[in-house]
Amino acid sequence: MAQRLRRVLSVASECAPLVKTGGLADVVGALPAALEPLGWRTRILMPAYPGLLERVGRTRRIWRDEDLFGGPATVRSCHFEGLDLLLLDAPHLYDRPGGPYVVDGHDHHDNHVRFAALSWVAARIAIDGTSDKWRPDVVHAHDWQAGLVPSYLKYAGSRVPTLLTIHNIAFQGIFGPDQLDALHLPTWDFHPEALEYHSLVSTLKAGLVHASRISTVSPSYAQELTREEFGFGLQGVVTMRRDRGELSGILNGIDTEVWNPATDPQINNYDAADPAAKAANRQALLNEFSLAEPSGPLAVVVTRLTHQKGVDLLLEKLPVFIESGGAVVVLGSGDPGYEYALGELAARYPQSVGLHIGYDEQLSHRMYAGADLVLVPSRFEPCGLTQLIGLRYGAIPLVAATGGLRDTVVDATPEHLADGTATGFTFSDIDAGGLGFALGRSVDLYKDQAAWAQLRSQALNTPVDWGTSAAVYARLFTELVS
Repeated sequence: MAQRLRRVLSVASECAPLVKTGGLADVVGALPAALEPLGWRTRILMPAYPGLLERVGRTRRIWRDEDLFGGPATVRSCHFEGLDLLLLDAPHLYDRPGGPYVVDGHDHHDNHVRFAALSWVAARIAIDGTSDKWRPDVVHAHDWQAGLVPSYLKYAGSRVPTLLTIHNIAFQGIFGPDQLDALHLPTWDFHPEALEYHSLVSTLKAGLVHASRISTVSPSYAQELTREEFGFGLQGVVTMRRDRGELSGILNGIDTEVWNPATDPQINNYDAADPAAKAANRQALLNEFSLAEPSGPLAVVVTRLTHQKGVDLLLEKLPVFIESGGAVVVLGSGDPGYEYALGELAARYPQSVGLHIGYDEQLSHRMYAGADLVLVPSRFEPCGLTQLIGLRYGAIPLVAATGGLRDTVVDATPEHLADGTATGFTFSDIDAGGLGFALGRSVDLYKDQAAWAQLRSQALNTPVDWGTSAAVYARLFTELVS
């Protein structure tokens, strides 16, 4: 008789390909397929935002509550593109204009209620199961939106183990203590060792305190979170969990079927064994943005246009890169000031700068395929997926040496170039000078096309799938249920 697959309930506010605002969605959507061969089957609980139920097609109701924080709610089960989904249908919380978190540039006024409800339902499913007789062995909660799952389980006396994964500690789910009763949170746990965070409540802190184990998305970021400059006020809690041996740093992977230059329908296909068609993709990208052939590398930037992502550093140093022979294509949106400044840069260098404000997944595939370089000068980066996709497509990552960027890119020093381990360019001084020096190194190496081809080959042959990391998650889940 075949052994029963153990059950994971993954709780998140977004999941690719249905809803995506950042890398969290990619992780939530890709990890289940990597876990299943290791004995763990995942169901993903997420909100039924507008249009989702129609998009997924047939569903069946497996849970209901006539009054979930102010209105009726059901959980509807379905299968969509290989994912086993549980969609929380609560129109009073999720059926509204705007994105998952923001409308017209401002947070939804009741985000704390909307995502406390998600956590509450996750806890009820973990305790009581669903009408189709499913109950998880472990709950995997993601970020502040699911941060209250461990707390609700603790208050109910449940022994279902929980893992909370921090994708970005800068977002903490903060609200006032006057909401405790409304969200079924006990006032007796409102103190500095639990829910209280500078006289307010943080759902992320609650999860960090109450989860059975905590993890984050790279070994370096796990260490950075114990330091004041990266911990955003929660470094003490993280340090406490680390000192107890309850913190893991597990690198993300990418979905190597979605991101596969050998089969990608958006591009001229190639692979590590035969990368010749990359040149045709480069030319196609230049043509798409009406750019001239540069004498130096063609770089791409695929990012949110924010201070954290180092866009100000790019604005300062890209003119020097361009005047040294480089060209750049930028895809992203964010701070209106950065959008305007990039528009001015494109107007100043119309034959060397391509710009698309917004997000276009298909365009991003063409950009990675056509690029010589992908630039990621983030001031902090928990893991980063952009550099992993760059490696997969032979777009050499040029990255700040922080978080997961440090863990996934080997700098093209003379020693690493000689021993065949180099996969990109890194810079430790995360400022304009550090970025400028790294860009200069890339321009210099590009002049030696044989060395550049070798570096590209090493990038293309770097494993970026979920295999290794999924095995670490599987071991961690097994420890939790033992």
